[in-house]
Amino acid sequence: MTFTVRHVEFFRLDMQTRFPFRYGIASMTEVPHLVIRIDALVDGQPCHGLAADGLPPKWFTKNPDTSYDQDDLPAMLEAIRHAAELAIDAASARSLFDWWWSRYEAQMSWARQREIPTLLAGFGCSLIERAAIDAYCRAQNLTLETALRSGALGTQLASMRPDLSPFRVADVLPARANRSVIVRHTVGLGDPLTPGEISDDERLHDGLPHSLVESIRRYGLHFFKVKLSGDLEQDRHRMAALQQLFEQEVGASMRLTLDGNEQYRSLAAFRDAWRTLRSDPAIRSMLDHSLLFVEQPLHRDVALQRSVGDELAAWRDAPPIIIDESDSDMDAFPRAISLGYRGTSHKNCKGIFKSLATMATIEMARAERGPLILSAEDLGNVGPIALLQDLAVVASLGIEHVERNGHHYFAGLSMFPDPIQQTVLEHHSDLYQQHSSGLAALAIHDGVLRMGSVVNAPFGLRPPLDCDLLESWKL
Repeated sequence: MTFTVRHVEFFRLDMQTRFPFRYGIASMTEVPHLVIRIDALVDGQPCHGLAADGLPPKWFTKNPDTSYDQDDLPAMLEAIRHAAELAIDAASARSLFDWWWSRYEAQMSWARQREIPTLLAGFGCSLIERAAIDAYCRAQNLTLETALRSGALGTQLASMRPDLSPFRVADVLPARANRSVIVRHTVGLGDPLTPGEISDDERLHDGLPHSLVESIRRYGLHFFKVKLSGDLEQDRHRMAALQQLFEQEVGASMRLTLDGNEQYRSLAAFRDAWRTLRSDPAIRSMLDHSLLFVEQPLHRDVALQRSVGDELAAWRDAPPIIIDESDSDMDAFPRAISLGYRGTSHKNCKGIFKSLATMATIEMARAERGPLILSAEDLGNVGPIALLQDLAVVASLGIEHVERNGHHYFAGLSMFPDPIQQTVLEHHSDLYQQHSSGLAALAIHDGVLRMGSVVNAPFGLRPPLDCDLLESWKL
């Protein structure tokens, strides 16, 4: 097999949120959504591949002193465009993985020379990676599950890290991709918990749930991701309110994760906050019964310092803590588990091949450290490309629950032309349903997404998106 990229096109749609999404130091009310289309050759035959992602504020570079419009967004676009240039300049390779790995190494070398954060550089590379996998799967008429398990992509785990040489991809994947996944609903820092907290001038009229209570009742939710602010009194008050709400609305089946969003500058500071939260008997009972893990409480600048390992070893009753933003290159996760972290997150924006290496790392560490966590987290994903490709990977990796928030902060697929919405409704009727208002909205029943149509498609989406409908968004 040979693979070559000849051309890359970019399309930008500026999307508005239904209401502000507050997380960490950012409050997102609008976000550019980028679609890329590559023109490629597989064994000399022309094919096309797509990928997409939102470009959110203050995640890839969490610096409160920079401007999103002047600094952060241009940096994201620079990383993406550089990855596209590398893709076009690359010589033909004998496998898709070999082609990608040479581009990944070149992107990371460029980032180190320019002092560009590796998380940001990897994001640019991941968009090209996804579009290339999409092109390959469509050209070869393979699902992602088959392409990964069969070795058709040519994945060499040892190329990413030599210590993974004992493993093949098929060794670390489940026997069958999941056809459904539990939704872990995001509770953002500014989300109203009850309808009574919504003022008349803030009330939405799109027919979709707004408050947490409305979402629980509409979707049958029982898994949640709760954002922490780092303000102890605020977090304690909110956690107490959530404990009462979950007890009334969900009951014993409720499970939750906490997202520290890098709000703490030391493990000691987070440990003090944790003790204070647990000093409330009701909160302590909820955490003891329902908590799955805590995600990235420490800022990326300190999270992987050697001293953190000593502190974690001394904290005998620490909750399971995983990294997210710190998982920025191939060596970050092994370094994290050596310090005592219990896992990491998968996001397509960090890379699909990278998550295969993570799966192998988890398998390799199992005998010494016991089961580790590979969670699945969201970045405001929406369909018809980014969300479906993300779910296709989550299904193939066998992850049983996934944070989802794009359906909550955005009004379904209403920002896309009607023919695109109708195509998604026709080919993915298990995942989307037509709302009474006419828009195509994610179909969540009993807290679960059905995604058989996603798994059976080449890479999430069937058929490929008609980019002629996006011509007015072309960059």
